Amino acid sequence: MSHRKRGAPPSSPLPTMPLRAAVFPPVGALVAEQRLIVARLIACGVPARDREDLLQIVLVAAWRAIQSGRYRPDPRADPRRALHAWLQGITWRQAGHHLGRAHVRREVPVDDPRALVDEGTVDMNCRLLARAALRALAELPAPDRELLLAAAGPWTVTAHARAHGLAPATAARRLQLAREALSRRIARRLW
Repeated sequence: MSHRKRGAPPSSPLPTMPLRAAVFPPVGALVAEQRLIVARLIACGVPARDREDLLQIVLVAAWRAIQSGRYRPDPRADPRRALHAWLQGITWRQAGHHLGRAHVRREVPVDDPRALVDEGTVDMNCRLLARAALRALAELPAPDRELLLAAAGPWTVTAHARAHGLAPATAARRLQLAREALSRRIARRLW
């Protein structure tokens, strides 16, 4: 609750600082710091294929900011250190914007872009059914899960039965029960 008198101007909690004077370093000073910018891009996790493009984006963004008078370092600071810190901030922001773009996060570089076209699309309902089946399979008891995976893999039910000291008929019956249990679990997940 405020205790100021009615009609009195609000007091500012922080004193206002006068703006520093804009500094206009030459473009050569920016270009000379390319190694610093690339090192920061690497530290931010920018892939090698994108670094050269992002280096140019950082340099252009820094130059535009300088031209518009937004580079205002502390006059007491070392000029080169102030420029380094400012460029690192711009690089960090540009790298964050770049890495956050959907095409960068989901892009799959391939030699022939048309190679992926003929694979067809995956039906979303089939994807959901497959996820439900995998979750249901993970919930089954270990012996049932192992038997189902063995039957789906290169082993035969008879080979699995021999490896576990079971009669083939017993293994076949357990496989049938495991399939029914899996089917019930999948049906529960979907409905």
